[in-house]
Amino acid sequence: MGFEALPAVFRLDQAVAAGLPRMTLSRLHAAGVIGRVGRGVYAKPGMVDPALAPLAGAATRQPRATLCLASALARHGLSDDISTSHDIALPRGARPPAGFPHVTWHHFALETFEVGRVALPVGGVDAAVYSPERTIVDVFRLSYLEGEETAVEALKRWLRQPGNHPAGLLTVAAYFPATLRRLRRTLEILV
Repeated sequence: MGFEALPAVFRLDQAVAAGLPRMTLSRLHAAGVIGRVGRGVYAKPGMVDPALAPLAGAATRQPRATLCLASALARHGLSDDISTSHDIALPRGARPPAGFPHVTWHHFALETFEVGRVALPVGGVDAAVYSPERTIVDVFRLSYLEGEETAVEALKRWLRQPGNHPAGLLTVAAYFPATLRRLRRTLEILV
């Protein structure tokens, strides 16, 4: 097998199973042939969008890892903010993998975790991101983290994008009754 057979983002145990000794991985990392994404997770340079490498690495350890909040806003073009940390959600009760220094972990309720969750394959890893609608709902819902201004600006940008209709957003918001009222009021002001 060997190095070429590995996906763009891979775990240490996958490399060992492919016939690469740990010492070889250490040498490849020291030489810059591979980058370390997290503890025991590596990436082949130039093969993964650097903005998504932490998500891909997290998803190798925790398959339900989902890009959320400010990171998902940026991914969907709903924010210009560039964060130094990546927002990744896990179902409440799931343990975040250790060794991901540039990740901020969030835990979302099991009963609504899958709402608006969309596949986002990255470097041979099945990762996910929340849809623009779910992301806007979450930013409103968690405005104490992201700020009310960020939530309103994301909503304005979303409304300007062709094909977006408030009804789709309100359908997602219906899963979060406390946020639905606030979002509906904001939409009435903006539309």
